[in-house]
Amino acid sequence: MTGSILESNRAAGSRLELLLFNLGGRQLFGINVFKVQEVIPYKTLTQLPGAHPLVNGVATLRGITMSVIDLSRAIGGPTMEKPKDGIIIITEYNRSVHGFLVQGVDRIVYTQWENVQPPPAALGAHSFATAITTIDNQLVEILDVEKVLDSIVHASTDISDSVSDKAHQNSHKVLIVDDSMVARKQIVRALEQVNIECITTTDGEDTIQLLDQLNAEGNDMRNYFCMIISDIEMPKMDGYMLTTELRKRPDFQQTYILLHSSISGEFNHEMVEKTGANQFIQKYCPDELAGAVIAHLGNG
Repeated sequence: MTGSILESNRAAGSRLELLLFNLGGRQLFGINVFKVQEVIPYKTLTQLPGAHPLVNGVATLRGITMSVIDLSRAIGGPTMEKPKDGIIIITEYNRSVHGFLVQGVDRIVYTQWENVQPPPAALGAHSFATAITTIDNQLVEILDVEKVLDSIVHASTDISDSVSDKAHQNSHKVLIVDDSMVARKQIVRALEQVNIECITTTDGEDTIQLLDQLNAEGNDMRNYFCMIISDIEMPKMDGYMLTTELRKRPDFQQTYILLHSSISGEFNHEMVEKTGANQFIQKYCPDELAGAVIAHLGNG
């Protein structure tokens, strides 16, 4: 990554704040603090008949009832031996609240997205790590919490008739940028139902490389993609950084950029304006996402 891009990335606010925790072993894991509502000691859970085997039970906190997931088992590890000695991390993402049962919480740390890398291929396709980083010379796996949730509650990708009836007859290309394989598949399945051709990349740097390649092949990049839909949390170059870089390029100054994240909050709407994106939508509602694409094409 060039120095000029790094400078613009830092200006876009590329700092990442992670809550570090462990699942009983020495390996440290991380989750974006923006997804965390609260961290509490283990509390007695209500058992529900027929619940998913990865769900330890249900807890109610401040009037909100949530499932509590054994995170070690959810990512393919052993069941926690002494759950009552554990900690519950209460999270909010993808429009829902969930508790993750972990062995212990370490601390909150700060890093930059350019210090975060995709997981090595050696971890395999079944890994739940969406990225890795190093904190104080120790490897930290950043978990793909969307994949964890999808393994328990599969999100519907079906588009309602009221939305699909508005689909355009001519196919349009949309670029999907997301480091989560689960999220990419969800978005593609939704948009294909409304006659949208999807091309996918896994982070901002890969996206820049693809766009440079397409440009070198002689494509008209002003019209090649009708829209770019980008996740925000991504290794190497996040969605804010990617948007900032694209807006510096004449071919993409008018391209419609929709930021699509599992993180809610006013901060995202503020960063839409700051980075030059056009819209923010919280994951994951197929009707809302497909409707936004259709609306843009209708106004284009």
